[in-house]
Amino acid sequence: MSWQKELDELALRKKLAARMGGEEKVKRHRDAGRLPVRERIEKMLDPGSFREVGALAGSAQYDAEGRLVDLTPSNLLIGRGRVEGRPVVLAADDFTVRGGANDGAVGDNLVESERMAQDLRLPLLRLVDGTGGGGSVRNIEIKGHTLLPKLRMWPLMAQNLAAVPVVSLALGSVAGLGAARVAASHYSVMVRDTSQLFIAGPPVVARIGQKLEKNELGGSEVHTRNGVVDDEAESEEAAFALARRFLSYLPRSVAEAPPRGEPGRAAPDQDWMREAVPRDPRSVYKMRPIVERVVDEGSFMEIGRRWGRAVITGLARIDGWPVAVFASDPYQYGGGWDGPAAEKFTRLLDLAQTFHLPVVNFVDVPGFQIGLQAEKSGAMRYGVRALTAVAQSTMPWCSIIVRKAFGVAGGGHQNAGRHNFRYAWPSAQWGSLPVEGGLEVAYKAEIEAADDPAEKTRQIEDRVRSLASPFRSAEAFVVEDIIDPAETRAALEEFVALTAPLRGAGPAAFGYRP
Repeated sequence: MSWQKELDELALRKKLAARMGGEEKVKRHRDAGRLPVRERIEKMLDPGSFREVGALAGSAQYDAEGRLVDLTPSNLLIGRGRVEGRPVVLAADDFTVRGGANDGAVGDNLVESERMAQDLRLPLLRLVDGTGGGGSVRNIEIKGHTLLPKLRMWPLMAQNLAAVPVVSLALGSVAGLGAARVAASHYSVMVRDTSQLFIAGPPVVARIGQKLEKNELGGSEVHTRNGVVDDEAESEEAAFALARRFLSYLPRSVAEAPPRGEPGRAAPDQDWMREAVPRDPRSVYKMRPIVERVVDEGSFMEIGRRWGRAVITGLARIDGWPVAVFASDPYQYGGGWDGPAAEKFTRLLDLAQTFHLPVVNFVDVPGFQIGLQAEKSGAMRYGVRALTAVAQSTMPWCSIIVRKAFGVAGGGHQNAGRHNFRYAWPSAQWGSLPVEGGLEVAYKAEIEAADDPAEKTRQIEDRVRSLASPFRSAEAFVVEDIIDPAETRAALEEFVALTAPLRGAGPAAFGYRP
């Protein structure tokens, strides 16, 4: 007795599935600058580590005797693999099979990939290239009826955001449910020129009178600037590298603490920071070099650089310990928060809370942005969400007051209800309002009564500024410590060493908000 016949059929089925959508469609896919799905999987995961689940799923054809003639594989490949030796779950669309749209098995595969990540407590990688939804209108004729939209996978997707790291890469023209899957992630990437993301694509949008090319409507130039997608890569390989790097800072799930990497060193020239901030409070300076100097060299991964630009956000390591990093960018509205900046702040803070990352915050916030546009855009609503996220945060915080901390937004530099590490540089200044913005209101009568209003304003400003020194505040214990900027790295090393044992495991009190 032998099972060779069945083994031969098994080998045939795997061979047919490996063709994907067929030689012609795979070639067309390559000619468009995109990798076939199985090559993507090999480049994303550690070589040879992919164990496919549902490898035989698809639509088969049989002859009159019931023998297999042909097989069109499922256009969603799911399974397990490893990234830098750590296990992950992967779900990858195959655009060469029906454009990545729904077929007989893809809905079940999608749900299974989400459930697998949740039950195994493993990070989830989505390689999205298609709609992943109901497919073509042609399905109405095939099925004989229409379908009421039912997102069977969404409860699992929402639960996964609160349980495991979720990374989505948009690798082609992604629409509908596919686009939603990309946005419903902790980290997302698009590839310049070859990937787009739409609610509905150009043919549908043309029906409302907007004739646009794919990249005009939903290219990376659009979505990395509005916050729908975090980052842009120059190639698919570069997108895979970003995904691997992001995962390296995070635990497998909320049931674990983030892993410590190899202890690193800071840049050697720490004395440079003594001159990083100009004496003139109206002069701008570059914040990113400050961040890059105090964290482990080469460890800062900025996330979302193209949107919410008044706030710099990312992940880094200090002495090998992963941390979430926030920093103001005085080149953008002086560091003042608008709605997108507050949204961006909230997203990373939710990530830190979910995955037990201590927070390091470099503060130069003159307040919320002001003016008609700020009021119309609802900056206060988004700002209040951010401040509430700060108040809900239970992770250790270390705030470095680099320069300004004014108003309600400035007050959000840490959770005032908990112990925090807080240091000010000698360049720091704070208050309810900036001196230069409040003199005309507070001393209006005195200035108007003066023979020389301009000179009187200057005298008052000099007098008030002499009292606004951070050293006066330190005398009153308004700030815990003022440090030499060159000692910032040493202060942060103490912070991570003391707080590393405090990083508990388990789910956060509230779910992650995509």
